[in-house]
Order: sequence, then C-alpha cells, then structure tokens
Amino acid sequence: MAASSTVFLKDSSCRCLAPLLLHHQRWIWIQKPQRYASTEAKRQIEKVLIANRGEIACRVMRTAKKMGIRSVAVYSEADKNSMHVAMADEAYHIGPAASQQSYLSQEKIIQVAKNSAAQAIHPGYGFLSENTEFAEYCKQEGIIFIGPPSSAIRDMGIKSTSKAIMSAAGVPVVEGYHGDEQSNERLRSEAGRIGYPVMIKAVRGGGGKGMRIARSEAEFFDQLESARREARKSFNDDAMLIEKFVDNPRHVEVQVFGDQHGNAVYLFERDCSVQRRHQKIIEEAPGPGISQEVRRRLGEAAVRAAKAVNYVGAGTVEFIMDPEQNFYFMEMNTRLQVEHPVSEMITGTDLVEWQLRVAAGERIPLTQEEISLNGHSFEARIYAEDPSNNFMPGAGPLKYLSTPLADVFTRIETGVRQGDEVSVHYDPMIAKLVVWGKDRSAALRKLRYCLHQYNIVGLNTNIDFLLNLSSHSEFEAGHVHTNFIPQHYKELFPKKKNTTKESLCQAALGLLLKEKHETNKFRMQSNDQFSPFASGSGRRLNNIYTRNLTLVDGDTKVTIDVTYCPDGSYSMQIDGEVFHVSGGFIQEGDSEYLMCSVNGTVSKSKMVAMDNTVYLFQMESSFQLGIPVPKYLAGVSTSAVQGGAVAPMTGTIEKVFVKAGDKVQVGDPLMVMIAMKMEHTIRAPKAGIVKKVFFKEGSQANRHAALIELEDEESDNSKAS
Repeated sequence: MAASSTVFLKDSSCRCLAPLLLHHQRWIWIQKPQRYASTEAKRQIEKVLIANRGEIACRVMRTAKKMGIRSVAVYSEADKNSMHVAMADEAYHIGPAASQQSYLSQEKIIQVAKNSAAQAIHPGYGFLSENTEFAEYCKQEGIIFIGPPSSAIRDMGIKSTSKAIMSAAGVPVVEGYHGDEQSNERLRSEAGRIGYPVMIKAVRGGGGKGMRIARSEAEFFDQLESARREARKSFNDDAMLIEKFVDNPRHVEVQVFGDQHGNAVYLFERDCSVQRRHQKIIEEAPGPGISQEVRRRLGEAAVRAAKAVNYVGAGTVEFIMDPEQNFYFMEMNTRLQVEHPVSEMITGTDLVEWQLRVAAGERIPLTQEEISLNGHSFEARIYAEDPSNNFMPGAGPLKYLSTPLADVFTRIETGVRQGDEVSVHYDPMIAKLVVWGKDRSAALRKLRYCLHQYNIVGLNTNIDFLLNLSSHSEFEAGHVHTNFIPQHYKELFPKKKNTTKESLCQAALGLLLKEKHETNKFRMQSNDQFSPFASGSGRRLNNIYTRNLTLVDGDTKVTIDVTYCPDGSYSMQIDGEVFHVSGGFIQEGDSEYLMCSVNGTVSKSKMVAMDNTVYLFQMESSFQLGIPVPKYLAGVSTSAVQGGAVAPMTGTIEKVFVKAGDKVQVGDPLMVMIAMKMEHTIRAPKAGIVKKVFFKEGSQANRHAALIELEDEESDNSKAS
C-alpha cells in the first residue's frame, strides 16, 4: 500500500482536523491517512489540461501542483491576462471571447491536449463538464476524461431518463411528466393533471437554466416558451419535463464518489436552499437540523443512485426535501460541484486529488466507515451583481480588492486579482469564500467576520446582501428553504440609512490626510514651498486655518466646517454639532488602515478614494460618499432616451417582441436579452407607443444603451391632429 503524500495533523483525540490553508491560495490538506492503491493505477497522469477558466481552473491547478502533476491552461482572447493563465505551467490560446468559439470548442481543446502531451483533461464545471460527446471524444483520442463514463453523463443528463433509473433503483422521485410527447398542449394537459404550481424544466442542463415555475394555467404557455427559449440557447435542446412544484422546499444534495472497481461512497450532505433565479448563493455542510437517521438514508440513497449508473469520480445527487424531511430525487450533477469545498472542509479530503487518482485507476482512498463528519462549513458565492436590482449581473474592473487572509479555517477560491476584469462573456462570480467552524454557530460567526473583510471597489457586489442574509435570525436558526429570499425580502433589503456624523468625520479626516501627504510630496519634489499647489486650500483667521469640505451622502450634500488645530488634530462641525477628530494611516500587511479618533472613540477602517468617491470599510459596516465635481469639470452626460427602455448591462438581443407603432402597457415584454449566460426580459417602463427600436435580434447592446424609444399616446395623437 502506497503511503499518502498528504501532511497529517491530529488533535489529542486523534480526530481529523480541518484543511490547513496558507497565504496566496496555497494550501495543504490535513486528513486521515488514505489507502492509495498506486500499484493498481492503470495509467500515469503527469500532465493534465484544465478545460475551463477562472476559480475552478486555479483550484484544480493547486492540487495538481501539490501532487507533482503539470498543468495546462487554455484561454480565450478575453482571458489572456487572467489568473489561471499565470498559474499554469503551460497555456494555449483557443479563440475569441465567445465560449462557443473557445471553451466549448471540443476540437480545439483536444488539439491542445495532443500538442501539450497531456494525458488527461479535467473539465471543471460548466462548459464541457457534462458533455457526453466530449467524454466520448476524449476516449477515442486516448485521453483520460476526469469524470464519469459518457453513459452516466447521458443517463443523468436527460432528466426523464434519470428519473426512471432512480425509481428503479429505489430512490424516491417527485411526481411529474417525463415523456417524449413534447407538444405544448400535451405539456399543459400534464401540468393540469399534476396540479399547479408546477416546475417546467429543461430535460438537459442545469444551473437554473431553462427552468420556470407556472403557478396557474393562465401563465403556463408564457413560462413554457421562456423555458424552451433559454434551453435552446444553453443546451441546444428545448425538450421539457413537468414536475410538481413543492412550495418552500429545501435543496439538499449529497456528495458521492465512485471508482472503476465498483466502489461508491458518500461524503454527507450539503444544504443549498438559499437561491436567487434558481441558482445557489450560499451553501453549507452538513444540512442544518437534519437528523442522523435522515442523513444516513440520504447518503445511502445517493450511493444507490451512483451505483445504478456505474458512476466514477465526483458527483452530486440533488434532492428536494419537504418540511417533514421527506426527500425526493431531483437530478444528478455528473461533475465536481461549485460548492464541493464545504464537503472537503467537514471531511478533511481533497476531492480533486481523489478525482485525479481514481481517473488513473486507483481505488477510492477511504471506505465509507473511514469517512467522518467533523464540524460545519459555509460557502458564500461573491458575485458581481446588484441584489437591489433583482440581482442583475454586472461586469467591469476590480479597481480595489482586499480579502481576508486564508488560515486554518478559511479558503478563498478565486480566479481574479485586483485590476482584473469581470468579463461580460462569462459567469459573474468573483470568488467563493469558504469557512469552517467546530459547529454551525462558530462557522457562521467566522463567515460574517470574513465577509466584512472582503472589500471590493469598481463594481456592485452581493457582499452586503450576504451579510444581511447570514445575520438574519431565521437563517441563524437554520430555517432555510428555496423561498427564503422573497419571504424575508424586507429584512434582507433594508432601506439605506444616512451615514452617521462620526463616519462623515472619518471620511473627512482621511481626505485631509491624503491631501496633506500629496501636498508634502509636491513641496519636496518641486522645491518651491511658496507654490500655490504646495499648500492646502484652507484660509487663515487669527492664526487659525479653517475650511469646509462637501461630501455627498446618497442624494444629500453634507458640508463639514473644518478647523485646523495647532496639535495636528481637527475640529469638525456638522449641522452645528462639533467633533474633535485626530488620527492617521497605519500599514498592516498588504492593507492600509485609517485609525481615527472622534471625540475620544477610536475606530479602524480601510479607506479607498477613487473616481470622486470615498469608500470606508469597517467591521461593523461599510459606506461610500461622493466628492462633488466642480461644475466646470463636469462633462455633459448623454442620457438614454427619456421614458424608453435601456440595456441593464452589455448583452445580446435574443428576441424582439415589438415594432414601431405598437402600443404597450407598463410591464409588457419588449425584448429578451442574453447577458452573463442568463436570459433577461426587458419590459416597458411606462405605457405608450413604440417610436423606434434601436437593435435587431442577434445584435449586441452595451450597458445603458437605448433599446427602445417610447412616446406618450397623447403626444402621438396631438401630432396626428
């Protein structure tokens, strides 16, 4: 039996501890000795091509390097300067930004594997990870596909087939229609038989694509057409199945792993219930409140599912769970999941290492009895999106990025660095923040602590939303379900409070200190102490310098009267209230902090000033304040057509529903836009008549571009008269 190359640490009770993480995303695993049967390996893997991008490509590379396996990256034109390209031992350009011409091009990726002499391809998740044809293509070319056999991908990828296989294997399934007859009328009839509400779901695919809920017969056809359209775009297949929709269910999934010797194990369950747009936003392991008996039955059902399709490698069996903890098979993801790190954290395993070893022919490293559950783990997905605008995805540069430090209990899975661009062409996830604690309460406390330290400037993120979510009393109690966000909307999206006067003083102090630093630097460089640019913009009154600063808090302008004190401190007056303010900047590691005393109370925050905005990040809260631009410097802005529809982000116009002269009402669909791999319906902001349509189907529109011009009906009638 070959010895494991993993480093081991145990506590006094010889229990497996959590993974040990090092700085700069380098980490090693602390786990039980694993019985790697290297002598049984059918093929040696010395070089692996990662057919993916972003954080999953970086994550696979880290394990490959740990194992002494060389990594090969592929990249599109949009990713030429990306983190995964820099991390790889070799990197190959495979085409333009569009994924169909790069990351989804099977021929290009296979050719790179041949050119680089890679023995195996790891598909990550998304793109080609669950593509039957690609798995077969690899096999034909003699390249190891690090995933299950193509037959398992095919059987589990077609939801109607998977339901039949699961039912035969004794796995509970939800009532539904999974038939071949796909006429709209047949599907409507089956929905009526099952009873509303129903879930309309694409037979292929996943990730929330091609899924719609019809709550009544009246909306069935609209939801069906929308689901078909998105499924055609995402999977090139618009076949649908209909299932009974369970209100307020939990989404519970089980991590399974199989090998080529017929063995299969489960690594316990994850709860992924809190979602938006049917996509996960926060995951945890194990599931809160799940009894040991239900946990065992979940795991055993998932193993039966895996064995029913001769599964090899990492997979996830997803279940719907009702309030009584009855569970029903939903689908099987035949790949490594985005949220796999939480399973690794509670079991002390490295599932990518398992993938590589099992793909080479070795047995699963641990038996079911040897896999133990230790502690609790959360994963929060940090996205470039605007939660207050229906979680609209975003794109743009990460102008400032500061993260919590990786430690024994913290992982930061990312594929971007400060200065990198979150591309409009791909998923808008910035990172996965993964934490571990001895129990759920400790892990949740650690999650909130780390979220406060995740500071980003340059685009909207969901970090504040994640803080509101993780602090919600019902979430803290573990009362999670898929309707959690709409049910607790008011608490999760509180009205923005005005910035406190103390915080305004902190921002003012930071600006004054930065101005002083720049002034001193100019004086030293110019050697002209009498230059007007070498002094602040204050005024002298009886040997006391005074001035005022103006900051913008939301829509409110706030004037701060500042008096320079002889000891280097400041007296600041806001609305007649006086504050004594002092402090300075300190350096801790790679971060600069503003230490500020306001009337004797000291606070510490990160301060970023750019683009006429001051950002202050504190452990209690964060806020931003505008710095007014003088009128003579303000450019003339060109706004979108007044009263018309504008593009919420850069994307492709998929469908146009209206033409010039059409009358529309508020909320009527005008266009369908595909952006960040998702479908967005552009609706009329007001009633009126379509004056002009600016884009045709298939064309690309930039963010804030005018899409459709509307005019009031009265105005049109007056012209006619």
